[in-house]
Amino acid sequence: MSIVSLSPPSLPAPLVTVLHKLLPSLPPTGRDVDVPPVYREAFVLSGYRPVGLPWRCYILSLFQIHNDSVKVWCHLLAALYVATRFLLFVVLQGGGVLGVQLQGPDGVGPSVDPCSLPLLLYVASVVSCLSCGAAALLLYPRSEPVRLSLFLLDSVGRGLLQFGRALALSVYSSDADWTDSIMGQLYLPAAAVLSWLSCTAGCCAELFPHRRDLSHSRLLQTGPMSLAFLLDISPVALRLYICPWSSSTAVLLHGLQVVLFLTAAFFLLCPAPECFSPGRFDIVGHSDQLSLVLLTLSTVSQQEALLRDFSWRRAGVVRRFGEEYLLQACAGFTAVALSLSATALVLRRYGLLARSTR
Repeated sequence: MSIVSLSPPSLPAPLVTVLHKLLPSLPPTGRDVDVPPVYREAFVLSGYRPVGLPWRCYILSLFQIHNDSVKVWCHLLAALYVATRFLLFVVLQGGGVLGVQLQGPDGVGPSVDPCSLPLLLYVASVVSCLSCGAAALLLYPRSEPVRLSLFLLDSVGRGLLQFGRALALSVYSSDADWTDSIMGQLYLPAAAVLSWLSCTAGCCAELFPHRRDLSHSRLLQTGPMSLAFLLDISPVALRLYICPWSSSTAVLLHGLQVVLFLTAAFFLLCPAPECFSPGRFDIVGHSDQLSLVLLTLSTVSQQEALLRDFSWRRAGVVRRFGEEYLLQACAGFTAVALSLSATALVLRRYGLLARSTR
């Protein structure tokens, strides 16, 4: 009588060797004393991935539990949600690609849709910011130059998101009185300046990590970002002040994004709760995680509010602003993206030169 074996067949030795190279066993996480000071977070004592491993190890660490796991997955899931929600909104709007009309007014060829182009740029800035943040948090232990480059890229993404947010709010969420005021006239240039300052401050916070203390670092990153946010939400500030938040879903969502951002700013400035019990909140619950989750929820609330404002005011956007203004404002988005990228490249070169001569 033959015996049937239920054990899986053994793989050929060459295939096993290839699999070991492609899917290496990840080393366990270590304590803060096992990594250089530049990779440490204040009051977080464990959960650090070893420095200097091959790229594939850090890619596979996406499925490993470490002190960056929550932040990486928060970025990735949020980027997936924002993109999926936008595509669903496009389908509900009747199909096509917002920002581009597949058939022009004369019936021939594609043409730019200036009415919806700011919304498309806003969503692109959100997805770009979240993707850059996920890449930075997942891959930064590779080496110190890689860490610097990735976090400078993350600063560019955050600065671009700030201007994309300002552009969309000024077009879809502002009232005519605000648009015609001095604030409305200077709004986008001021938003561009603040997004550049925020990006530059974030880059500078990463250039000389050994020469900064915790309070200065958090203030340098949070201050310009908070100023940019307060300017960006000025188009809806009057609505939030005058209208009851229960009067419409859009107003409620705008109010919710403000509350979530201010709460996140508190955790960005204050290393709580880990400062009261170092080591207890290493994997889940330290301030960087809490602030990131709150900022992500604020962005999701903001997107939902903008989608509702877009649906409400879409018909009158071109009539109110004019196609030329909308196209110029969107061209400003490209100019801001180029200036942020150029600034990060210059500061990266300066930072690498400073490290080589140290």
